[in-house]
Amino acid sequence: MTATLSAVIVDDDAAVAALHERFVAGHGAFSIAATADTGPAALEAIRRLQPDLVLLDFYLPGLSGLELLRALRADGGRQPEVIAVTAARDVDSVRAARSAGVRHYLVKPFGPAQLHARLEEIVRERSLLDRSAGRPQLDQSAIDALLAGSARARAPLPKGLSAETLAAVDRAVPVGIERSATEVGDAVGISRVAARRYLEHLAAVGRVERSLDYSTAGRPSVRYRAIRSART
Repeated sequence: MTATLSAVIVDDDAAVAALHERFVAGHGAFSIAATADTGPAALEAIRRLQPDLVLLDFYLPGLSGLELLRALRADGGRQPEVIAVTAARDVDSVRAARSAGVRHYLVKPFGPAQLHARLEEIVRERSLLDRSAGRPQLDQSAIDALLAGSARARAPLPKGLSAETLAAVDRAVPVGIERSATEVGDAVGISRVAARRYLEHLAAVGRVERSLDYSTAGRPSVRYRAIRSART
């Protein structure tokens, strides 16, 4: 699996930055381009490296995360996707982040499954943009997928489903290879019935697509394939 998207990790706590670096690197689609522990150092690294993703703490010496975002927006040109990773949970901070263009906001502390769910959204959206690059115009469904995909993906889980198991099931459906609920259940360590519930939820929010395999004896079996960019 080769990482295709670059990331800059910004946090003034070295231990937290190292933890987040491991979380991002563990996803597989991202490589770490740099880390920074102050606002000015982060701004310089982002301007120089032009990363695809920035994990951005808000409380930074020299320049706050929000001030850094405003400086980047003022630069114009290509903008990285930003995931705010912060202890700030007050309304004013969330409103300010939204106004600065932040679409992903994680309150510390969080685990890898929560971060990976956001990373999957970014990978999927980038894949859709790449596939749409040759079109003179986007149709309404493609626009809706780009603008509303994050909100759909973070819709409340059905009763009995956990975010951690959902992330594991999502990872068990590889790009370009169809899997059955039985195969996914075996890979994750859950029953076929449980795996199918998770897979059907992923299909409902547009993360996987379903197909029928008529080659099996009796009733056709349902197969699932990931809808996201390839990681080779």
